[in-house]
Amino acid sequence: MKNKFTVENAAMLLIDHQQGTIKLARNLPREEIVQNTRALARVAVESGMSLVLTSSMEDHFQGLLLDDLQEIAPEAYSKRIKRPGVVDCWEYDEYRNAVIATGKKKLIMAGLTNDVCIVYPAISAIEDGFEVQVVVDAGGSPTTLADETALRRMEKHGVTLTSTNQVMAELANSWSEGVGQTIQTIMYQEILSKFLEA
Repeated sequence: MKNKFTVENAAMLLIDHQQGTIKLARNLPREEIVQNTRALARVAVESGMSLVLTSSMEDHFQGLLLDDLQEIAPEAYSKRIKRPGVVDCWEYDEYRNAVIATGKKKLIMAGLTNDVCIVYPAISAIEDGFEVQVVVDAGGSPTTLADETALRRMEKHGVTLTSTNQVMAELANSWSEGVGQTIQTIMYQEILSKFLEA
């Protein structure tokens, strides 16, 4: 596959995975969203990818970012971009500048919710010349209809939709060497072990 996303050429952007906001994602089980978010954060940290976190209105119902992110990525957590309420985080200069500072033109985005917090920055980044993959199952929406509508809108603007396992496999490239082994271990620990134990 040409034009592949790799740990060297892509940045991981986790948007508004907050303790209150996750309650609005009802089309997927909370545990699934959390495990997938954990997996993406671990891939970024353990492979040395650029990782940018942002939150919106932490002192309101949205709350702080998930404890998992603080535990897995303490450095990125301490540098998180705290937005005062700008819906499209790409329109918030401090956030956009932090992403641009990574030097990456390929962006992997996930967040809460797909129908509000992801749809706009994904489209905005495309409009600014970035390549964007949105990890659909590391986010969610209040309803299935809201989620599907957001996904269609993003696709129409050139956003590539993906899943956690799919993007991890793309980044791994080979399970048997280097960073691929690390990513395979993360995938097993965070996701596959739940299926294999059943």
